[in-house]
Amino acid sequence: MKSYQTHEIKNLSLMGASGSGKTTLAEAMLYESGVIQRRGSVEQGNTVSDYFPVEKEYGYSVFPTVMNIEFAGKKLNIIDCPGSDDFAGGMVTSLNVTDTAVILVSANSGVEVGTQNQFRYADNMKKPVAFVINKLDHDNANFDQAIEQLKESFGNKVAIVQYPVNAGPQFNAVVDVLAMKMYQWKAEGGEPQVLDIPAAEQGKAEELQAALFEMAAEADEALMEKFFEEMALSPEETRIGLKKVFAEAGVFPVLCTCAGRDMGVRKLMEFLGEITPSVDEIAAPKAEDGTEVKPDAKAPVSLFIFKTSVEPHIGEVNYFKVMQGTLHSGDDIQNMSRGSKERISQLYAIAGSIRNNIDEVVAGDIAATVKMKDTRTGNTLNAKDCDLVYPQIKYPEPKYRRAIRPVTESDAEKLSALLTRMHEEDPTWIIEQSKELRQTIVSGQGEFHLRTLKWRLENNDKMMIQYDEPKIPYRETITKAARADYRHKKQSGGAGQFGEVHLIVEPYIEGEPVKEIYKFGGQEFKISVKDTQEIPLEWGGKLILINSIVGGAIDARFIPAILKGIMDRIEQGPLTGSYARDVRVIIYDGKMHPVDSNEISFRLAGRNAFAEAFRNAGPKVLEPVYDVDIFVPSDKMGDVMSDLQGRRGMVMGMHSEKGFEHLKAQVPLKEMSTYSTALSSLTGGRASFTMRFNEYRLVPQDVQDKLVQAYAEAQKDED
Repeated sequence: MKSYQTHEIKNLSLMGASGSGKTTLAEAMLYESGVIQRRGSVEQGNTVSDYFPVEKEYGYSVFPTVMNIEFAGKKLNIIDCPGSDDFAGGMVTSLNVTDTAVILVSANSGVEVGTQNQFRYADNMKKPVAFVINKLDHDNANFDQAIEQLKESFGNKVAIVQYPVNAGPQFNAVVDVLAMKMYQWKAEGGEPQVLDIPAAEQGKAEELQAALFEMAAEADEALMEKFFEEMALSPEETRIGLKKVFAEAGVFPVLCTCAGRDMGVRKLMEFLGEITPSVDEIAAPKAEDGTEVKPDAKAPVSLFIFKTSVEPHIGEVNYFKVMQGTLHSGDDIQNMSRGSKERISQLYAIAGSIRNNIDEVVAGDIAATVKMKDTRTGNTLNAKDCDLVYPQIKYPEPKYRRAIRPVTESDAEKLSALLTRMHEEDPTWIIEQSKELRQTIVSGQGEFHLRTLKWRLENNDKMMIQYDEPKIPYRETITKAARADYRHKKQSGGAGQFGEVHLIVEPYIEGEPVKEIYKFGGQEFKISVKDTQEIPLEWGGKLILINSIVGGAIDARFIPAILKGIMDRIEQGPLTGSYARDVRVIIYDGKMHPVDSNEISFRLAGRNAFAEAFRNAGPKVLEPVYDVDIFVPSDKMGDVMSDLQGRRGMVMGMHSEKGFEHLKAQVPLKEMSTYSTALSSLTGGRASFTMRFNEYRLVPQDVQDKLVQAYAEAQKDED
């Protein structure tokens, strides 16, 4: 492969809902460009793109697959993204290192929730978008309906560049309104016959061409003036204008393919080579410090590792984009993220499972290397005279959780190492060793996402695992003030132990001052604040400790010991054993012994006084509540809302958004355990959702009663 320069490189994300035919199209593009000599198929499990065992087993893409294609003097780096929403992390990874989104839409299914989600990601990241209507030979292919749905969802920027003459089982021709020609294919596809547009299609083609002229003319004033004067542009002017408007996301061109029969693929590649922006024609990305990083091939080398995978017969492979400079095989570079040095022993141009050795990679290009010692996904690697560091990729929040454990208990350490490696390959597999829950929690984007993880562990690594229902990280707090005292006294010959602590607990509310007088059982307790400690708790909320001791009843040197005792109990609330939070503790009195008082005595006294006061202060259980955003077809709105009510959900608002209803709700985490599967079942897979933590909130009394009873029974079993 020749060394392409920055202005000859196009970086594209190939996207689309599951079943839209991305992998088949990628295979056809590799075939048309001569990378492969024979096209594989998803059904036979022999495509270049889906080459991991789990992808062959399930018949769908799991990881983003990097491919490079040489075509018409350009290098197209194409990343084939998984279509399922469960594997959205791969799409997010891809969009972070590419400049254009190519979204496939199945001619028989039209715009799906996956289409909506993928466009939303591309739009948020300000990537230009081209649509490709695929599967035009399907029995139920309906191009006009697909266009109507595209315009309804994404507005009037949708512009038809090609349309089919005979969509359906007999499909073999499209009209190209940019070239004003008809392309017709033989049964085997490939290179089309170029024909004049039939008279019956001439009027439609001219109307669509005029719309294309108008969009292209918006690129600059000169083109606009010519368009108004002549109501037409030359083919070259149209291409120039369209390219500029497209780069600014001012137009969403629509093209046609039947990837399974290799029809329209070559013309799509020509369009992508001509119209999509090169690396040096888009806004420069920024480093963490805000520095613009222009793709200058002569600048010091800097690259970003966007993907790591463990691949059959090779081992660990690191995929990267050269942000600036020119990287050569044998270069020594510095890992800015980990402070280690690496040598680039080999460089590869990648086409799925095909890897070709290359000598150099220029700014803007994408490639891979192997045998890196200490480099991970998200790391920045630079030449010694460069200090750029790139921000980490922001992935969607997880929405499906399970506790994971090995079937054989002795495999726990091995499982931990495997899960760490899995996270490197797919950062949306989140692994948490929860000390609080005493479980290893694995979180992902959905049930299929975690099912895939299980398949890989059991089939690739021979690690049999079990998924369990994850425990909920409840919290405990108090709802009123209470007082308690405790004397710890122990005498066992020689030095004894003595410590007495009197304290008050009350709910901590930000900004609310300490009272001067508290009343309990008809007795008044006057408070004089000597010292205040504010302790942020690692599990959320705060503990406020106030020293109000007068007359030296307890020496100041014992206050840290009392605090330790309180922390012992705040990590195990009396109702469910959960962490407590948002409590103010006022130590107002106590007693010491001149000989027997020591730290352990006051730690035990503080622990027990706090536990008793907490139990008398109206303790309540708090549960985590999440903001949930649901995108659902209008005809399924009633079913989804009814289901939310059954999950103790509160609907916070709703509005229509590009063909779907956007529903905002707040739902307890406990009720979200099976939501991914339930929503898919309710809507036939046509809805999607995201969730993120909002706050801790008091559980209803009936729920608290069940939790307290379950905890009490568990404690009895342990005893």
